[in-house]
Amino acid sequence: MEAKDHSFLSTETVESVSQMFKALSDPTRIKLLYLLSQEECSVGHLTEVLDMSQSAVSHQLSFLRMMKLVKSRREGTTMIYSCDDSHVISLLTQAIHHAEH
Repeated sequence: MEAKDHSFLSTETVESVSQMFKALSDPTRIKLLYLLSQEECSVGHLTEVLDMSQSAVSHQLSFLRMMKLVKSRREGTTMIYSCDDSHVISLLTQAIHHAEH
């Protein structure tokens, strides 16, 4: 049997992939990312659409910002959120498509 050349993933790559899937493992974060992939939203709009408390939405947005999956900008006194990682949105879209078929 011929020996094969094995390439191993770096620890950093494995950790990065693990963190990305961790971010996508929460139903609320999936909903938030999906909505933000469709349009920029304020926290108020997100709370209305998801029927959640402002603190719950803000908590999840904070996590997603820390993961660099969403970004925010100020518009007057309102923070507007949008997606900040098209690769993760592509994975999310593929997973949604897979689940629906």
